[in-house]
Amino acid sequence: MVDSDIISRAELIQQAIATLQLSIQQIQTSGEVAPPGCCVLRYQARGKKATYWYYKLHATQPIFPTQQPNKLSKYKHLGKAGSPAHIHAVISVARRTQIDYLESCIDSLRQNWVDLYDSLKEKK
Repeated sequence: MVDSDIISRAELIQQAIATLQLSIQQIQTSGEVAPPGCCVLRYQARGKKATYWYYKLHATQPIFPTQQPNKLSKYKHLGKAGSPAHIHAVISVARRTQIDYLESCIDSLRQNWVDLYDSLKEKK
């Protein structure tokens, strides 16, 4: 006979996973999500009269198209602080961060579910 407490906890884990998956879907439909491993970086450029700060979207691997055919870059220029491209990138990276965290929570819950049923096997 299966322990009803274990079944109850397994159902709660499954419900939690479904809730987190729904949250991920809502984030994905709210706008563009940055590719995994991307962040927004600030860099300094020196002009003739002054020094300027600009922003770029940085990836761990070359994924952004360049002006040269068949060549990719790790960087996507975003312009000055507060530019539409800069704000869009910051928000898309925030969405990626949220999704990555929720996915790690789902992975943890799936492992908890496996542990739960492993404990059930041990009881038998």
